[in-house]
Amino acid sequence: MAYDLVIIGSGPGGYTAAFRAGQYGLKTALVEKSPKLGGTCLHVGCIPTKALLHTAEVWHNVRNGAAQGILCENPQLDFVKANEHKNSIVTRHAKGLEALAKKNKVEWIRGAAKLHGAGKVEVVADGKTQTIEARKIILATGSEARMLPGLAPDPERILTNIEILELKSVPKTLGVIGAGAVGVEFASMFNRFGTKVTLFEMLPRIVPVEDEDVSRELERVFKKQGIRVETGARVEGVEKTGSGVKFRAALSTGKTEDFEVEKLLVAVGRKPNTENLGLEGTRVELDRGFIRVDEYQRTAEPDVYAIGDIVAGMPQLAHAASMEGLVAVGHIAGKPMRPVNRNRIPGATYTEPGIGSVGLTEAQARAAGHKVKVGKFPFLGNSKATILGDHSGFVKVVAEERYGEILGVHIIGPHGYELIAEAVAAMEAEATVETMMSTIHAHPTLYEAVGEGFNAVYGLSINA
Repeated sequence: MAYDLVIIGSGPGGYTAAFRAGQYGLKTALVEKSPKLGGTCLHVGCIPTKALLHTAEVWHNVRNGAAQGILCENPQLDFVKANEHKNSIVTRHAKGLEALAKKNKVEWIRGAAKLHGAGKVEVVADGKTQTIEARKIILATGSEARMLPGLAPDPERILTNIEILELKSVPKTLGVIGAGAVGVEFASMFNRFGTKVTLFEMLPRIVPVEDEDVSRELERVFKKQGIRVETGARVEGVEKTGSGVKFRAALSTGKTEDFEVEKLLVAVGRKPNTENLGLEGTRVELDRGFIRVDEYQRTAEPDVYAIGDIVAGMPQLAHAASMEGLVAVGHIAGKPMRPVNRNRIPGATYTEPGIGSVGLTEAQARAAGHKVKVGKFPFLGNSKATILGDHSGFVKVVAEERYGEILGVHIIGPHGYELIAEAVAAMEAEATVETMMSTIHAHPTLYEAVGEGFNAVYGLSINA
């Protein structure tokens, strides 16, 4: 069977590329080794995690609703039901992807795929092998959780993002190694479910890819919420016990402390799935397992593209993968395409308070030689935040001093991961701080705080 395009991997990058290819009229096959479409993001990542985070938010509001006149005597959390709700969301969207594949005339081929010579892909399923021909190929095989040396995940004690989503009950204690987005989201979630959480990060601050002010604020709020945060800490000597996991941690104070927890989540990053792809003998260039591509997602191997978590130098984010897929397919179809601008990819972390960011941090902007002006507006001055009873955090705008170019925007506060959208659109449209200062923001809304942040660049915020 011959196709215009074969895509290996059906995560957000893969299925987005496939559906767009179908819209362009390309004869397209989407190869997936798992029994359902959607990849890590849909089944053991973004979607189920955010479903449980929403449940944690609802649970927190129920337990703390007395001030608003909502009195719930002896509320109970049915964690099994919460997981059923999470699973129903995943199932619904997985079926939706199957319907969209049919709608866009994309053929779903089940099996594990690898390159098999120029323009050929070998697919193995149920012990049978078939070889399909492709004019163009997109690699979209995603990533998997890294583990600490000498450890292996198991369903009961040592967990990754996969196992922790299958817990049948809320643990009394949880240790989390790694304070990137995955680690802090699960720490925030289970803390609200009632778990005693200890968070360990080897680097000097949590959420280390964020602006330093954001890291500092999240750590402050986490500690206030009862989460123990240990930065500059190295976890060693992990051992499973009859009732949990014990280990020791070398802390930033220079002291060593012993810990024992019911569950231990390892969230120390993700490694690209580039093994067993048949890259040997091709011109594809690897950088520590990641694939190097050009601005149109082309690898060094003719007619082979790569997108998503396997791409070198790009953030491992579902929405980044999706846009990379659109760029690759647009290029294949001969459409005019704007390459992905790494500086315009938003980050979103669904903690409480939430985080949204885009562009350069203040430190990065100064290191790049920009003359910087910074505006900062606290949610303390926002009416909607008062209504929600959540004043944590701020909006921070990093701007170029002379012309008011927006270099970066960093938000931590209620629904910060939603509020970043305005800043992303502004930067993509090359709007200036002055443009955003004259943009009318509805009242009372959380996103008024974004407008105030832009005004704060010139010391002109109204409510602070």
